Amino acid sequence: MFLIESTMYELTKVFLAPVLLIILGLFGYAFYALGGFALEALQRRRGRHTPALISHWRRHPDTELADLELLILRWLEPLRIGSRTAPMLGLIATMIPMGPALLALADGNSRGISENLVIAFAAVIIALIAASLCFFILTVRRRWLLNELRTIEHELARAPTAAAEPLPAVRTVANN
Repeated sequence: MFLIESTMYELTKVFLAPVLLIILGLFGYAFYALGGFALEALQRRRGRHTPALISHWRRHPDTELADLELLILRWLEPLRIGSRTAPMLGLIATMIPMGPALLALADGNSRGISENLVIAFAAVIIALIAASLCFFILTVRRRWLLNELRTIEHELARAPTAAAEPLPAVRTVANN
């Protein structure tokens, strides 16, 4: 039994560095996405935004609504994955250093406890910040894209044969 336990313990230590690197990558992606989101929000506020979904539909007028929905899902997928996986990875990065921290506690090594707890708490905080940013951006951007999809639906219902014709100035259904 000791062999299994020690093997599992050693195996979990191998995963700490990759998990921490992935968390840092997600953190970087979250801020990259936040920059793009802020730029898009500013453009929308100033009325200078070109709706991506409507532009795609104009270039490919034969695209069905179901295909546009799939396109929305594909565009939002990285944000969704980031918002879902970052907390799980944060938990993993919290739990892995807890083993050595508990061993240090048993040995009376307060320095070992603090070193491992710093890693654990820093990882979970970074992961939760990344997840929160991704979730916020995902939620708002989903609304924007569904609003654009609704605009396309209205245009198709209004003039089903004129789907390939250029639309007048793009006006979304609801305020952005």
